[in-house]
This record gives sequence, C-alpha cells and structure tokens, in this order.
Amino acid sequence: MKDTRQVVRFVLVGTLNALITAFVVWVLMGVLLCNYLWSNVAAYLIAQLNNFFWSKFWVFSSGRGDYLRQFLLFACAFACAYGAQFFCLLLMVELLGWNEYFAQFLGLFVYGAVNFLMNKRVTFRK
Repeated sequence: MKDTRQVVRFVLVGTLNALITAFVVWVLMGVLLCNYLWSNVAAYLIAQLNNFFWSKFWVFSSGRGDYLRQFLLFACAFACAYGAQFFCLLLMVELLGWNEYFAQFLGLFVYGAVNFLMNKRVTFRK
C-alpha cells in the first residue's frame, strides 16, 4: 500500500512538474524563440526546485534532517534522469527527425521513470 501511495504521489508531483516544464518550454521556444535545447535545460532546472520540495516532504516523506546529503543525492538523481531524457531528446529530434515539441513530451516519461527509481532507491531511502 505504501508503494502504491508513493507512486500515486510521484505521478501527481510529476504531472505538476511536467506542466511547469511544458509551460517554460512553450514560453522559451514559442514566445521568446529560444533554441529547443536551451529551452529544455532551463525548463528542467526550474521544475527541479518544485520537485525537491514535494519529493522530500510528501512523496517520500523524509522531511527530517539530511537536507544537504539529500539535496546532493537528489541533484545526482536529477543528473542521471536528465541525462537519459536529454539523450533521448537528441535521438528523437536529430536522428529520427521527430517534432521538437513531441520529443520534449516523450522525454518527460523517460525522465520520470529514471528519476523515481533513483530517488526511491538512493536519495530518500529509509
């Protein structure tokens, strides 16, 4: 039951992060005409501030202590998840020729899966 609750909470937070990411990508690419790669980097960094707070205090319920250690592990989990997502983004856009917005959307799922596993098993494990 606890694992199911964590997954549901993670999906809810992930949905919020996806909306934040999509909004920032849209503003940077669609309004400010920024490059899709720079837009992607900025959007994921902004969403991570939201993600750490909700992951620590609600998804994995580890609100006590270890802030620096958990933040550093969270940053490492982010780097792994983001690296996997970014590689897939490049693959989909540059090699497969897929639409940049569609590739950004699919990348959210790659990122989410890697991020959940890393944070559950490493960052916020009990």
